[in-house]
Amino acid sequence: MGIGEHFEGLKQHWARNFAFLDYFKKVYGRAEPLPKWSDADVEEKFALAGALAGAAHLGGVAFKYSKAPHGVVLATGFGAITGAVLGSEVAEHWYQLYKMDKQGANLRFIYWWEDKVSGQKS
Repeated sequence: MGIGEHFEGLKQHWARNFAFLDYFKKVYGRAEPLPKWSDADVEEKFALAGALAGAAHLGGVAFKYSKAPHGVVLATGFGAITGAVLGSEVAEHWYQLYKMDKQGANLRFIYWWEDKVSGQKS
């Protein structure tokens, strides 16, 4: 084993030991900070998908069995609301925002937010 391989092994060892510094570089070491986000940004995709699925399902069931226009409209609205709430819960679990590892969840969110913001600028 040469001296170069030895130092490469040391570098990898200390990179693993200080991997938490990548979090601080990503979050605090930016030249230009990311714009602020809200809970709606996290849940928008899942809530929309849940609302569409809930509205289609409950509206379809109401139309199949009832055929009353007001019943279909009410069932579709209720299905959309229920689906949006369920979609918000799915978003929380999908992005693992409920876990005790808040730093890891925050970092995954920042990666996602950075990708979303860079897509809007293009």
